[in-house]
Amino acid sequence: MSKNPQDQKMQNLVSLCRRRAFVFQSSEIYGGLNGCWDYGPLGVELKRNIKDLWWRDTVLSRTDVEGVDCSILMNPKVWEASGHVQSFTDPMVDCLQCRGRFRADHINNQQCPTCGSKNKFTEVRHFNLMFKTHVGALEDSSSVAYLRPETCQGIFANFDNIVNTCRVKVPFGIAQIGKAFRNEINPRNFTFRSREFEQMEMEFFCHPNEAPKWFEYWKQERYGWYLKYGIKKERLHLREHEKSELAHYAAGCADIEYDFPFGCSELEGIANRTDYDLKKHSEFSKKDLSYFDQGLNERYFPYVIEPSAGADRATLAFLVDAYEEEAERTVLRFHPKIAPIKAAVFPLVNKDGMPEAAQGIFKTLKKKWNTFYDDKGAVGRRYRRQDEAGTPFCITVDGDTAKDQSVTVRHRDSMAQDRVAVDRVVEFLSPYLEA
Repeated sequence: MSKNPQDQKMQNLVSLCRRRAFVFQSSEIYGGLNGCWDYGPLGVELKRNIKDLWWRDTVLSRTDVEGVDCSILMNPKVWEASGHVQSFTDPMVDCLQCRGRFRADHINNQQCPTCGSKNKFTEVRHFNLMFKTHVGALEDSSSVAYLRPETCQGIFANFDNIVNTCRVKVPFGIAQIGKAFRNEINPRNFTFRSREFEQMEMEFFCHPNEAPKWFEYWKQERYGWYLKYGIKKERLHLREHEKSELAHYAAGCADIEYDFPFGCSELEGIANRTDYDLKKHSEFSKKDLSYFDQGLNERYFPYVIEPSAGADRATLAFLVDAYEEEAERTVLRFHPKIAPIKAAVFPLVNKDGMPEAAQGIFKTLKKKWNTFYDDKGAVGRRYRRQDEAGTPFCITVDGDTAKDQSVTVRHRDSMAQDRVAVDRVVEFLSPYLEA
């Protein structure tokens, strides 16, 4: 057991995630598969809520962003054009003492992170992170394909389709949420660095002269999004990249970072990718992907501002940020809009018509939100179970309900209680839960 409070917090959170069906090790009954995770009933609701809010705020509530859902498998020339086939690599070394495999740039002072031996490593080898597969009946060089390592290239490949079919005008964005795959040398830190993960990405196309303005806009927009849904400001940072950190095609980049128990790490990157991607795909596909701006009577390759967020990393950050251990309870203080369960309904006891009344309220709420029904154990224990799941409201039917047609609504964070008429429960909860 670690003596470091932050390590202990992370261990306790991982334990809670398994115990309360947020996250399981993938194929656990067979010993698992490193870097792969399964989301349980609570975890899938939490992650889906986060993705739905991202989609609503990035696509549905705006008039300048369209959505797509591109194929995971693409023509391999896409990855030649993007540079992934040639250069999407990590430097890899093996420890000669314990046979552990590590990224060379993660080795400090030539000491093995696992066994502690020094200066006992193989020569650096460059390891391509893309998963390779074959399409069709034959497994030869002509059938090679890749699981996409990022979702943005599907957007660039569809740029001309969107321009020609959706009557969009620069500036505009194309967004998608989807799976990506990277054969990480050393997956670590729970779900933070995985081999299979989900991205929430948007490519915003603009005139080259306006790219600096939009870069600043999207940095602030995306930073504010995490604060809007409850991430504590003191744990969230917007860090500009130094010139030495920039990709060769980028004019600027900033990371939104979060103070995880294992250190301050990237949640999302916002990059000014210039016109690199559209030019490269034009070159390799022989298809002109430049844009004719009728207002300016000018043809150009738009610059791209890319906010790229990890859905799994965001889910982990919201879990970490919400997690608190108090003297009498463990609680997940989720923002109500991302909480997996919005409300729980209890009969105080299983008699005197209370179960029937509670079931009626439960069925009404279940039509609108993910709602849980619990009639097992003392009501205090039921509250604690819901606190641990992050449920913001618990509704109890008691002996007075039949008399005054009201119920007790208990708030998770303050534990304060309100008496609310049965026919006004939905109205009472809606301001907290509705998008």
